[in-house]
Amino acid sequence: MSELTEKKQSIIKTLKEKAVLKQKVYDRTFEAFSNVKEILRNFAKEGNTDLGNIDPRIRMEFTDRSNFDAQLKVAGDILFFSMHSNIFQFDREHPAWKTPYIQKNKYNAYSGIINIYNFLFDSFRYSRLDDLGYLIARIFINHENQYFVEGKRQMGMLFTNYGNEEISNESLQIIISTAIQYALEFDLLVPPYDTVKIATVGQVEAKIQHSRVITGKRLGFQFNSDDVLVTDSH
Repeated sequence: MSELTEKKQSIIKTLKEKAVLKQKVYDRTFEAFSNVKEILRNFAKEGNTDLGNIDPRIRMEFTDRSNFDAQLKVAGDILFFSMHSNIFQFDREHPAWKTPYIQKNKYNAYSGIINIYNFLFDSFRYSRLDDLGYLIARIFINHENQYFVEGKRQMGMLFTNYGNEEISNESLQIIISTAIQYALEFDLLVPPYDTVKIATVGQVEAKIQHSRVITGKRLGFQFNSDDVLVTDSH
C-alpha cells in the first residue's frame, strides 16, 4: 500500500469516526438549546402571570435572538443564553478526564457548549458597549446526551455524575432556575473611587454614567476563576 493510499484511508477513517461524532454532538446540543428556549419562553409567561399587576419594569421578557442566542430579561438583569456552533474537546487538565466515563471512551470528551451570561439590562438599553457581563454557567452535552454544568458556587453541587445522566427538560429547568436566582442575588457594587475620579469634557458631554464608568456586577473586585466549580443537577 502506498503512502498516499494510507493517507486517504486515514482521512476516510477520521471522517467516519470523528466528523460523524461531532455532527451528532452538534445535533444533541442544538436540540437541548431549542428546549432551553421553550423553557425560557414558558418561564417568562408563567412568571408574569404569577407576578400579576405589579410594576411592569420587573416583568420578565423572553427574546429569541437567533438560532444560537436567546435572552431572558428579569427586572434589571438579562440572562443571555448562547450555544456555540462548534464542538470542543476538554483540555488535558480538565477534571472530566479523570472520570471513568471518559477514560473508557475518549470520544465522550467531545462536547457542545451552552453558555449562560449575566448582563445588566441598562447596558443594552443605553448601548453601553463597554459594560461587562459575566459567564455564570456553561452546559456541556456530548454525543450520548450526557451532560454536566460548570458554574459559580451558587450554581449547584459538585461534579459527581457525568456519564450517568442524560440532559432532560427537568434538568434544564433546574439549571435555568438556579442561574436566574444567582443573577438576582449577584448585586451591582459601587465602583472604586479612583476609577471614576477623573473625567474628560467629552465624557461629561456624553454623560459620565454612560461613557466613563464601565458598569458590571462586582466592578472593581476580582472575579476569581477559583470561584468556579464543576457541577451537575444532583
